[in-house]
Amino acid sequence: MSGLQRTALALVIIGGINWGLMGFFQYDIIGAIFGGQGSALSRILYGIVGIAALYCLTLLFKPNEAFAGETEPTS
Repeated sequence: MSGLQRTALALVIIGGINWGLMGFFQYDIIGAIFGGQGSALSRILYGIVGIAALYCLTLLFKPNEAFAGETEPTS
C-alpha cells in the first residue's frame, strides 16, 4: 500500500469517526476544532475527506496483489 493510499484511508477513517460522532452525539469534531461547519477551513477539510473517499473507491475495486499471479484450480 502506497503512502497516498494510506493517507487517503486515514482521512476516510477520520471522516467516518466524525460521522459516527455526529450520528450518535450530534457533535461535529471537525467543526468544533476548526471554527464551525461553515468556516472556510472546515469546508476545505470536508472536501479533502470527500476526495479521499472517492480515491478509496479505487482501492475497493483493485485486484489483490497476493492473488494476481495465481490461477484458479481446474477439476
